[in-house]
Amino acid sequence: MDKGLGAGIGDIISHFQNSSCSDGVQEPCIWASPGGARKIDIGKQIFCNRSLNMKNIVAVGFDMDYTLAQYKPETFESLAYDGTVRKLVYDLGYPEEVCLLIVYACVINNLLEWSFDWKYMVRGLVLDKKRGNILKMDRHKYVKVAYHGFREMSKEEKVEAYGNTLIRDAFDEPDYALIDTLFSLAEAYLFAQLVDFMDNNPGKVSKSTDYVRMYKDVRAAVDLCHRDGTLKQMVAKDPKTYINEDRSIVPMLKMLRESGRSTFLVTNSLWDYTTIVMNFLCGSHTLDGGITCNSDWLLYFDVVITGSAKPGFFHEDNRANLFQVEPESGMLLNTDNGTPMPQVGDISPGLLLKEKNGTCRIFQGGSVGHLHKLLSIESSSQVLYVGDHIYGDILRSKKVLGWRTMLVVPELEREVELLWELRDLRKKLHLLRNERDLIEDQIHHLKWSLKSEGIDVDEQRKMCTRMDDLEFHKVWGQLMKTGYQNSRFAHQVERFACLYTSQVSNLSLYSPDKYYRPSEDFMPHEFDIIPL
Repeated sequence: MDKGLGAGIGDIISHFQNSSCSDGVQEPCIWASPGGARKIDIGKQIFCNRSLNMKNIVAVGFDMDYTLAQYKPETFESLAYDGTVRKLVYDLGYPEEVCLLIVYACVINNLLEWSFDWKYMVRGLVLDKKRGNILKMDRHKYVKVAYHGFREMSKEEKVEAYGNTLIRDAFDEPDYALIDTLFSLAEAYLFAQLVDFMDNNPGKVSKSTDYVRMYKDVRAAVDLCHRDGTLKQMVAKDPKTYINEDRSIVPMLKMLRESGRSTFLVTNSLWDYTTIVMNFLCGSHTLDGGITCNSDWLLYFDVVITGSAKPGFFHEDNRANLFQVEPESGMLLNTDNGTPMPQVGDISPGLLLKEKNGTCRIFQGGSVGHLHKLLSIESSSQVLYVGDHIYGDILRSKKVLGWRTMLVVPELEREVELLWELRDLRKKLHLLRNERDLIEDQIHHLKWSLKSEGIDVDEQRKMCTRMDDLEFHKVWGQLMKTGYQNSRFAHQVERFACLYTSQVSNLSLYSPDKYYRPSEDFMPHEFDIIPL
């Protein structure tokens, strides 16, 4: 019996939604695979702040560190923490400043034994250098949660420090530091430890030493770790220990290229480290779980730019020179705005590079103007760039260039899954909050009646206790919220990221021609009128 066209479409949709990739399939299940186009787990979904039609995108670009390469916090951040501590002890004993020698001479025996709790800090915090406080603010820059070192500050302390000024504090540099990258978590934790040590050992610390100086030392130690290659050398020796494997990255890049789009990589890391990390992520896997070392990963990109010095890279008036990278030796070759310049008496290096690696071109430095020329980009709105850093990747590329943007937020996966699990409880909580508001109105209007009954006050306490039980992080709460308000971090995500998701490879779960549409905007007066 003929079911008709409508029934046929229904069967197709049902097939897509219920199908899944078999366990025996080598490659992960992506949208373009036979088992694709099915319902996507909430933790892997891409969320939309503003409409983005992928049909209008001609080039998709990626950052590397914490975007394509997701570092394991329990190993990589601990490595960064240990390296910073050692730099503080052994490298930052400035002889002209006796106060520092006194501080670090006192803590040297204990400091090397300090440990790092990689679960404690979260992104979106603000560090008060002068007061030794760590703050979580809402989108209006009101301080909601504050710790001095590891001690939670009382409401009175918060008001005294941040609520008694005629002119509102901007909470910006140089008095404050923004903890907006996953790279910053270890230094924030170490700063809190030093604040506690300084407060608890006043006799051992020079009076001329303050929180600001300690923060500068921590920052200097972190910079030393990155400059001398301490961290990257350890990662390069054993990438699997420090970087999560994501088998969806290669299929995602293949799908984007097969859909007719250019792909590019723009990273601040230099070529020697970039090729090791990308080879780990995209290289061929052997039967024993090892990685075949080659440059096959270059086949998935049209242009690779290392040492880009973002966010300066995104300024069109940037006059940085663009060098071509010889992949075998890492040697830098001069170019004329991306066009190869043959060395005297030698064959054009560009021709040799093209023969070895297909069409991929590898560079160091330069600016966004070079990139647009290399990819023949006619309009900035044709570019989608995926990164993890609000300022270094998303804000500059969005605000200065008008690129379309997607922010990678690894913490999001667990949070949205937890929100889903608690959805019924949170609906009840919403109703309880509405009831609480009614009770407060009654309290204001009928104080004498409330005092005589005494029931509503206890109910309020129960509700407050239940609210405390639903906090997502034991110290800082939900990443995107501070109480009822969106957090400062969430406000930045909403302003500067067209899309955001937990992992870069989540792009592989959607059609490369998908039209991403945001949810409808609602005003407060609409929530109780329109069923949500």
